[in-house]
Amino acid sequence: MRLSVIIPCFNEVKTIDSIIDAVNQSPYPNKEIIIVDDCSSDGTTQKLKDEIEKTERVQKVIYHSVNQGKGAALRSGIKAATGDIVIIQDADLEYDPNEYNRLVDPIINNKADVVFGSRFLGGDAHRVLYYWHRLGNGLLTTASNMFTNLNLTDMETCYKVFRREIIQGLTIEENRFGFEPEITAKISKLGCRIYEVGISYYGRTYDEGKKIGWRDGVRALYCIFKYNVLR
Repeated sequence: MRLSVIIPCFNEVKTIDSIIDAVNQSPYPNKEIIIVDDCSSDGTTQKLKDEIEKTERVQKVIYHSVNQGKGAALRSGIKAATGDIVIIQDADLEYDPNEYNRLVDPIINNKADVVFGSRFLGGDAHRVLYYWHRLGNGLLTTASNMFTNLNLTDMETCYKVFRREIIQGLTIEENRFGFEPEITAKISKLGCRIYEVGISYYGRTYDEGKKIGWRDGVRALYCIFKYNVLR
């Protein structure tokens, strides 16, 4: 089965080469790498055009002419995917592509339709960072679970894996980080078989380029209500 790896990026000139290499070197052999540059302003766009796009390291590069947000980048990437399975991969090296096999196994073995990679299951390495981020993540996951009746431990995880026909069958409306609660609400309504797999997490600080903030947490709460109750 072919794996489409969607990598949304915005101002990741320091890590874009490394993440592409890591994805290519990951143990899953049959991959399609799709980069979506969300109108970067730090040199990422030029690096993609002048260096990376001219090689065989990636299969598709999509450029946004205006910065729209992670959800919008994922919408473009998912639409372009042709693999049997679609996985979301951030460009910032917080998540390890060497864990693809364990993430896709429940789908390949026909046990799951969707897999969440949980940073809070298992004994893998985790960088120690922000207490309030961890608390906020737990609150958002709990709020989401209350509406979806799922027992997820990490709704906000980057690593979400889908059978392609499932994710391409959904309309993604959120342009920023509201994608996470939106997509969780929508797949819960489909009655999909959802699994969680423990993953490692190498988080970064704001000085290192982390972008999500408290406003995104407020928006996530709104999205939990919007896509579970109003839709």
